[in-house]
Amino acid sequence: MSQAKDLIEQLLHGAGRLGIIIGVVFLGWATLSSFYTVQPEERAVVKRFGRVIGITDPGLHFKLPFGVDRVQLVATERVLKQEFGFRTADSSALERTRFVDQDFPSESLMLTGDLNIIQVEWVVQYRISDPIRYLYAMREPTRTLRDLSESVMRRVVGNRIGSEVLTIGRVEIANTARDEIQAAMDKYDNGIRIITVELQDVLPPPRVQPAFNEVNEARQELERMINEATRQANQAIPRAQGTANRIISEAEGYATERVNRSLGETARFTAVLLEYRNVPEVTRSRLYLETLTEVLPRIGSILVVQDDQISPLPLLNLPNAQLRTQNLEASQ
Repeated sequence: MSQAKDLIEQLLHGAGRLGIIIGVVFLGWATLSSFYTVQPEERAVVKRFGRVIGITDPGLHFKLPFGVDRVQLVATERVLKQEFGFRTADSSALERTRFVDQDFPSESLMLTGDLNIIQVEWVVQYRISDPIRYLYAMREPTRTLRDLSESVMRRVVGNRIGSEVLTIGRVEIANTARDEIQAAMDKYDNGIRIITVELQDVLPPPRVQPAFNEVNEARQELERMINEATRQANQAIPRAQGTANRIISEAEGYATERVNRSLGETARFTAVLLEYRNVPEVTRSRLYLETLTEVLPRIGSILVVQDDQISPLPLLNLPNAQLRTQNLEASQ
């Protein structure tokens, strides 16, 4: 009887200790499940019995324990990205970015508007602006974003010729794709905001790479020749314009000189005519003598001959006389 009593006491004592242990565990579980921490780059969506009751900011928060309140953390302040045509290998922040040595032709190969195939690699960077809509407005928002981004990029590239995509059209293509993707996200209302779309690399397929390089070299040679021709034209045209201006100036000067000389000759002739009309005999003699004085020194020997004379005799030696006159004036 005493043994049974001792056994019951031991069982009661053990049950008490087990109850204490269970109570401590239960209390610890309740304590641990009543608090949660939200990181600075995150927001927490709190649900009670499966219904969303609010969003909490970074910090330590309280919730009902035992699974009554459930928390889903969403990185709303982190810039997320989707990579197309390539993948970035996992690496630490101190190392240079490494890419997976693998091609993804199903994503990167596209057909341009002039029926050329090019390889396009791009990145879509986005941020979660509304965590509730991101979690519950759409079943797979990131998958939708990926499929939509690929569709938009193929359509934008397909509306342009290959040379434009490879050269000058990259910025415009990226901006157009970003705007159209954002418009689709707004229509779906899934809480995703597109930050930017960047074309990482745009290349022709490897099989046509040599031909593409030759085309680029030909274009560069064409640009070089055009620049050289433009430089020569810029040098020749001003030189020709300067020569033309000089010739025009000389012609204008010559014309002005001739006009002024003609006007002077006309004035002189008018004055002589007026004097001639006043005293014609004197003026006629003066003009005759002036003309002889100007003409005779240019003539050689002057001979005067008479009828029936056998040999002419020199009458005047005007050049020698003029020379003697000049020497005499110089000596005086």
